[in-house]
Amino acid sequence: MGLKTLVKRFELQNVSALTNEDVRPCEAERRTWNFLAFHNYWLLINCNIATFLTGSALIPLGLTWWQAIISIVVGNIIATTALLLSSLAGAYYHIGFPVYSRAIWGIWGSQFTIWNRIFLSFVWYGFQAWVGGECIYMILLSWDPKYESRIPNTIPADTGMTSAQFVAYVIFCVISLPFLWIRPHRLQPFFYVAATVTFIFFLVLLIWALATMGPTGFGSTLSSERTIPLTGGPNSTAWLMVYGVMSTVGSIAAGILNQNDYARLAKRPRDAIWGQAIAYPLYCNYAAVLGILVVAATQHRFDGEAIWNPPTLFVRLLEKDPSSGTRAAVFFAGLALVVSQLGSSIPGNALAGGIDLASTFPKYINIRRGAYITALISPAVNPWRLVNTATIFLTVLSSYGIFLAPMTGMMTANYLIVCRRKFKVDDLYRGDRSSIYWYTWGVNWRAPVAWIVGVIPPLPGFVSQVNTSVTVTDAAIELYYLNYVYGYLSSMLVYTLLHWAFPAKALDEFVREPTSAATLQQHYRDRWDSEAMEAAALASSGEGISGKDTGRMVAAAI
Repeated sequence: MGLKTLVKRFELQNVSALTNEDVRPCEAERRTWNFLAFHNYWLLINCNIATFLTGSALIPLGLTWWQAIISIVVGNIIATTALLLSSLAGAYYHIGFPVYSRAIWGIWGSQFTIWNRIFLSFVWYGFQAWVGGECIYMILLSWDPKYESRIPNTIPADTGMTSAQFVAYVIFCVISLPFLWIRPHRLQPFFYVAATVTFIFFLVLLIWALATMGPTGFGSTLSSERTIPLTGGPNSTAWLMVYGVMSTVGSIAAGILNQNDYARLAKRPRDAIWGQAIAYPLYCNYAAVLGILVVAATQHRFDGEAIWNPPTLFVRLLEKDPSSGTRAAVFFAGLALVVSQLGSSIPGNALAGGIDLASTFPKYINIRRGAYITALISPAVNPWRLVNTATIFLTVLSSYGIFLAPMTGMMTANYLIVCRRKFKVDDLYRGDRSSIYWYTWGVNWRAPVAWIVGVIPPLPGFVSQVNTSVTVTDAAIELYYLNYVYGYLSSMLVYTLLHWAFPAKALDEFVREPTSAATLQQHYRDRWDSEAMEAAALASSGEGISGKDTGRMVAAAI
């Protein structure tokens, strides 16, 4: 079998140059997410160990517990606003993030922003898989408290893990594999189970921590003593709270950027809008505040040490008391945390990476293949090292919002101002000059210019935070502390001004046509539904039409 023949065998059916079954707009059959689906999705994305750790990145800086909570709440209000604005194209036109990016960056220029999101999917999936392995490790220890000593360690200490921990990581990765097969529009049953288990577990964890903390009360995590000046430079309380706000937004920046991938599944636009507007801030604040309270309530149990990572907390409990009751509690806690990690990592990272890879290689990769590729590549990021420096890792990942905020700001500008909510969806799937989104050689030069304006000014401050040997001015650090808001607004403004000063002729002519946005939205929705039904009827009738030809008919109609 030659290489060409082998490659041909991997080619998907129902493909065209820029689309396949998973990339094309969602017809009624795949618009299955109602209010409850979006509610459960954000419960799972936010009620997890990563959000629980939010306080660990703020309180050690010198903020008091209530200052950290204020920063988290304000940050989540800003994040909710950005999230809703970035979901509009998906909710109303039922197209995903990679496809919508073609309208902003150009048909081929969009690859820049898509690959940024793919990279983050690899990193976040690897991180959450390792954390899931820590939860499996808890379960194994509950069965056998001497589990660690029974597996000879052959891994060097500087890797940050032991052989026993790596075995637990592999087990979690294997457990995850069947769930990657679920397509996004069929996730609701999985969501119901995972969301119920997750919510109950975190509530029980809080009740247990408060009920058993004893007469000594809360630890120093809830101290209100101020150790830093109120104002006066980047190390003051005021600026560190600003940094806390931006870190909170930055930690979900990747999810905000690609939320069209799930908003497109909405039965009705209001399901996506209200399902996210209520659930996102509710559960993000809930999990972050719960983390601070649980850590403070358990501090005296561990001689004043603040243990932020829940798996580490339960392992330490088992070390102090290996009784049958504690082992049972640790087992069920580990089981619930495994479910929580699956509920967060599968839709938030694996499927997100799968959607992006499917849009990049539509001829050979669909969502399922892309999700498995994401899982396969994720170990390359060495997640065991990332988790052992969890606070530093989360700080760096939240700071990555410096690169994502300008992209998100341009999405808002494009939808609301430049295109006035009007899109010629057919042209998002045409890779030639006939597309109004072709711009110049497939690249909208206005987008990279606007992105650079949003990224470069805060960059020196970002570098100084990642590499502490680099010294910059206080003003540079303060601008970096404002990174998400600055990047979002500045790139939004510059993108709008460039399209006003140097309009793209074909796009501008389309936007000026009298057809309203609502009419266009209804037209496309009805058309995709009818075309999908016709294609399905022809395929089922067996009138000489192959599945591949059927897909090409639908793709051509798009």
